[in-house]
Amino acid sequence: MNDLVKYDKNKAHYVATVVIIKDNKKYLIVKRSKKEVAFPNLWGVIGGAVEIGDYMNRQKDTTESWFNVLEKTLKREVMEEVGLHVKNIDYLTSMAFQRPDGVHALGLIFSSDLDKRYYHDVILNDEHTEFAWVTIEEAQNFDLIDGVFDELYMVDKGLERWKKIVK
Repeated sequence: MNDLVKYDKNKAHYVATVVIIKDNKKYLIVKRSKKEVAFPNLWGVIGGAVEIGDYMNRQKDTTESWFNVLEKTLKREVMEEVGLHVKNIDYLTSMAFQRPDGVHALGLIFSSDLDKRYYHDVILNDEHTEFAWVTIEEAQNFDLIDGVFDELYMVDKGLERWKKIVK
């Protein structure tokens, strides 16, 4: 008899990193293409799924595992989606939702600074149609994905203040 725990679809999630990129008091937002499964034509921030290649294609950090997988995924997604580099990556919060295709997703949200050592203009891939650098006040004028303004607010006002608000 096999004593191994079997795959349980109730415990499976599509895992994604999401990042608020800040440059002084401005935040990068992007408009999602109409072809995107989740949140088409809405404004959001950079994010994407953890892929097996984010760790399997490199040497393990211990005999059995890899460190910093989420951070590497985040940096890859930022480069793929907008052609920028980020630094000072900090965990912000998490969220779960069900996509329109029925897939359950877990988003791990981070904040980061634009790394100006490598700065150049934003280069959008085909997942997005527009971008804007906005203040928290300006962000309110965009058709944002539900929850994105809250994430921007957390970064803008400081996580410690947000913790006090939600307690």
